[in-house]
Amino acid sequence: MEKTYEKNKWPILLIVVMSTFMATLDSSIVNVALPQMARAMDVDTSQIQLVVTSYLIVIVGIILIFGKLGDMLGKTRIFIFGIALFTLGSLLCGITSSFPVLIGARIIQAVGAAATMANNQGIITQVFPATERGKALGLTGTSVALGSLVGPGLGGIIVGASSWEYIFLINVPVGVVVLFFAVKLLPRSNKKATDRLDVLGAALFMFSIVPLFVALGQVPSLGFANPLILTGFVVSIVSFIAFIVVEQKRQNPLIPLDIFKNKLFSLSIFCAFITFVGLFCNSIIQPFYLQDVMVYSPEQAGLIMMIFPLILTVLAPVSGHVSDKIGSELLTFIGLLLISMGLFLMSTLTEQSTLMTMVSFIVVLSVGMGLFQSPNNSLIMSTVGRHQLGIAGSINALVRNMGMVCGIALATTLLYGSMSGELGYRVTDYVAGQNGAFINGMRIVYMTAAVICLFGAILTLLRLIGKKSRTLDKAMIPKNDIKTGPE
Repeated sequence: MEKTYEKNKWPILLIVVMSTFMATLDSSIVNVALPQMARAMDVDTSQIQLVVTSYLIVIVGIILIFGKLGDMLGKTRIFIFGIALFTLGSLLCGITSSFPVLIGARIIQAVGAAATMANNQGIITQVFPATERGKALGLTGTSVALGSLVGPGLGGIIVGASSWEYIFLINVPVGVVVLFFAVKLLPRSNKKATDRLDVLGAALFMFSIVPLFVALGQVPSLGFANPLILTGFVVSIVSFIAFIVVEQKRQNPLIPLDIFKNKLFSLSIFCAFITFVGLFCNSIIQPFYLQDVMVYSPEQAGLIMMIFPLILTVLAPVSGHVSDKIGSELLTFIGLLLISMGLFLMSTLTEQSTLMTMVSFIVVLSVGMGLFQSPNNSLIMSTVGRHQLGIAGSINALVRNMGMVCGIALATTLLYGSMSGELGYRVTDYVAGQNGAFINGMRIVYMTAAVICLFGAILTLLRLIGKKSRTLDKAMIPKNDIKTGPE
């Protein structure tokens, strides 16, 4: 199979990268447009967040199911289905003026995105030889990070030049072209289902994820004590416990839990999660700070937010190359440390902050992400065997999207909770003339995100120290003292 598609491997990679980029782009491209969308549809900030969270929650809830279906029915078949559905959802998002219909269209988009995300790394593994697979997977990982980070800036430019509908409609011609070449070039499979889908595990997983994130998304407007919020948490906890019990007994589980026994894999996955928590705290707060507090236009805000992905574009390939020379763990530690520092610096911004000050803080944050992203993806994929590359890729995509949802929920909960406490009444939106309250809430969000990322850096440092100690201990043991047989 590898030889059959070797001549088309780079066009196939471009197809995979473009579809992955579009799917992740739509997780963040709406952020800058949220204030305009809220005014156009006459909803408040807490409601308009559903445009973002509904997309991410659906992906998180079903991505592992599509990964399993790809193994059963063929990755190309599920991947093409995903591109077609995502393009249809994008069209529906762009032509509606109804908020409920928009949310429904976002759900259609998300189902398509989940189908492509779950199978992109498996297709690359199938097409590329082992000597080039790491490079191809690294480029896919970079497209994921770029899609997440280019979104706010590109969204601001599009909204400033036209209207918010075009942030969705721009996907349609690209999606049609990608779909055409995917049908022509992607590897064919006559695979028929031999395994059964773990339906019970899939249902329990969805009941673990969806109620939790729906509840988290509604905390700013309803409060933690609301019966609906508490019910969501209880359903999620009970379902997750049941999911773990069921998966341990399955011969073909939705998630092979043994993969988490690899400590380096688990730590790398955890660090990927917390970085996206921190970055989406930034992504959801920064547009409102730039447009409402600093009174920048959407175009200006978009250009400022493009600094991050531009630096990442330059640094990600470099850090990936350097990680091949010196290893990935040191770079992930330095990256996490810089991300923490950048988030802490962002917490010091005020109404009086200059553009150059803000840009310098964004540079620190983006350099940290540039150093972290590619090496961490390499760590995740290198800690498992080839037969588990698809599973590892699906779990990586899952925790990334979970981090995005948690980042949005954390940012909005802390921001509006802080503003409500300071103003003396419940706040679920930016309050005109109360920039001081917003700045204080923003500071809490950034400092919390910085501490979370610093925790990941400390864990990575402890592992590095432990690894060096074990290497040193081995080096100091005389060869004659090393036992090679039974006592």
